Amino acid sequence: MKNLCAALMLLATAYPAAADPARDAILKNLANQASVSSFSAAAGKAFFQGTHQGGKPESPSCTSCHTKNPTKQGRTRIGKIIEPMAVSVMPSRFTDPEKVDKWFRRNCNSVLGRECSANEKGDILIYLMTQ
Repeated sequence: MKNLCAALMLLATAYPAAADPARDAILKNLANQASVSSFSAAAGKAFFQGTHQGGKPESPSCTSCHTKNPTKQGRTRIGKIIEPMAVSVMPSRFTDPEKVDKWFRRNCNSVLGRECSANEKGDILIYLMTQ
């Protein structure tokens, strides 16, 4: 727990856009679920930009809708605009635990055909918080 707090403080210092008590609480909860003390932005980027199997053929990657650049708008398969995922552009991103759960559940099932693990969610959040 002490390591997680130190990691969150370091992240908030390194990436001021990432500092938010609600977002930090979501990360802490995910870290507890995953039994880890920190998450990896590099692993989150690889996951976010990677191609996966098991989900819907039209959405094999997070970037199928969100683009490879999280600071830019994406589009759903039916053309609805998705605001940027990067916290630097959308500071309110990932501050509502219910929305975070809802969208991870939907999008992970679409891309993977299953829910994301707590570790995968934490890695993705850390990546998007650094963008």
